[in-house]
Amino acid sequence: MNQKFKIATFLICSIWGSIIAQETWTLDECVTYALEHNLQLNDFEYTNKGNRETYRQSVRNLLPSVNASSSYLISYGRAEDPNTGTFVNQDFYSNNYSLESSIDLFQGFQKINSIKASKFLFKATQEEVLQQKYLLAFRVMQAFYDIQFFEGLVEISKEQLIVSQSNYNLVEKQVELGLKAGADLYEAESLLLTDKLNVTQSNNQLASAKLTLIQEMNLENTSEIAIQKDLQEEVSNFESEEMKSDSIYTEARAFLPMIKAQEFRAKAAKKQVAVSRGRLYPSLSFFAGIGTGYFETTRDTLGNTLPFREQFRDNTSQYIGVNLNVPISNGWSARSRVKQSKIEKLRAENNLKTQEQELFQAIQQLVQDYNSLEVELVQSNQKMEAQNLAFTIAQKRYEKGLINALELFTAKNLYASAQNENLQVKLRAEINKSTLDFYRGLPVFNIN
Repeated sequence: MNQKFKIATFLICSIWGSIIAQETWTLDECVTYALEHNLQLNDFEYTNKGNRETYRQSVRNLLPSVNASSSYLISYGRAEDPNTGTFVNQDFYSNNYSLESSIDLFQGFQKINSIKASKFLFKATQEEVLQQKYLLAFRVMQAFYDIQFFEGLVEISKEQLIVSQSNYNLVEKQVELGLKAGADLYEAESLLLTDKLNVTQSNNQLASAKLTLIQEMNLENTSEIAIQKDLQEEVSNFESEEMKSDSIYTEARAFLPMIKAQEFRAKAAKKQVAVSRGRLYPSLSFFAGIGTGYFETTRDTLGNTLPFREQFRDNTSQYIGVNLNVPISNGWSARSRVKQSKIEKLRAENNLKTQEQELFQAIQQLVQDYNSLEVELVQSNQKMEAQNLAFTIAQKRYEKGLINALELFTAKNLYASAQNENLQVKLRAEINKSTLDFYRGLPVFNIN
C-alpha cells in the first residue's frame, strides 16, 4: 500500500510538472509569479512589519504607565514590625499591595520626535519593499529576453545546419558521380559538424537561460519553461521618439522608491538629532499611587490579629507627586549623542544626493543608448538583408562549382553573424525602451 501511494504521488508530481512546463508564459505572468513566490521579498516584508510595529509602539509610549505589585513576606527572629516600626522577637508574615501610574509631562519633545522618526523609517522600508519588487521584475525581464535571444540563436543555428546538411548531401552525390574529389566531401562534413556543434551550444545556452528564469520565479517541480514568442511584434513598436535626460529624471525622481526611501531616511535622521537634543533638557513626570497591606503583628486590644478585610481598608494610603530630573553631567555622553546624530544626518543626506546622481547618470546612459540603438536597428536590418543576399548568391555559385567550400562557409558565417547581431540589437532596444518607460512612470510592470 505504501509503495502504491509513493508511485501515485510520483505520477501526479510528474504530470503536474509537465503541465507547468507546457504552459506558455508571458512576461507579465512571469513577473507576477515571481513576486508572489520570491523568498527574498519576504525578508524585506518582515523588516517593514517590524518597523511598523516600532512606529505603533512609539505612539503608545505617550500613554501613562500603570503597574500593580504584591508581596508576601515572612520574617524570622528579631525583625522590624512593618506596621509600628519597632523591632520584635517573633515570627510573622505580612502582605503588601500597590497600584501606581506615571506619565511623562515633558522630556524635551523626545517622544514626539521619536514618533516622527519611526514613522519615516516605516515609510522608508515600505518604499524599499517596492524597490525590491521592481528589481526582481527587471531581473525576470532580463532572463525572459535572454531566453528569446537564445531561442532565436537556436533557430539561426538550425537554419545554418539545414544548409550545411543540404550542401553535404549535394557534395556526397557529386563525389559518387565523380564530379568532385573526396577531399571536398571532407570539407563539407567539417562544416556540417561545426554547425551541429553550434546547435548543441545554442541549446545549452538556452537551457541555462531557462534555468535562470525558473530560479528567479522560484518555479518548482520543473526544469523547463515555455515563453511567449512575441519579440517581432514588440520591437516593431520601437519607433523614433525624442528622449531627454532632464525630463525623464524629473519624472523618475518623483516616484522612484529607492529615492523616496532615502528621503524618508534623511528625514528620520533629522528627527533623531532632535531626539538627542531632547536629552539635554530637564524632564518632568507626574505619578500617583495607592497602597495597602496586611500585617500579622497588627492586633486589637485583646491581642488578636485584625482581620484581612479590616486591615486592607484601614492601611490604605494614596500619594501623588511630580518628579523633575535635570541632567547636569553624564560624562558629556548626551552631547556626544547629539554630534553622532548630526553625523548620521549628514551621511543620510549625502546618500540621497549620491543616489540622485547615480539615477541621473543611469538615465543619461539609457538615453544615449536609445539614440544609438535607433540607428543600429536600421543598419542591422540592412546589413542582415545584404548578407542574406550575398549568402544566397554564394550558395548558388557553390552549387555550380564556381566557389569552394571555404568561400561558402565564410559567406554563411557572415550571414549568421548578421542575424545574431540583429537579434541582439532588437533585444537591447526592447530592454532599453522598457527601462526608459519605467523611469518615465509608464506601466511597464503590474506591481502594487
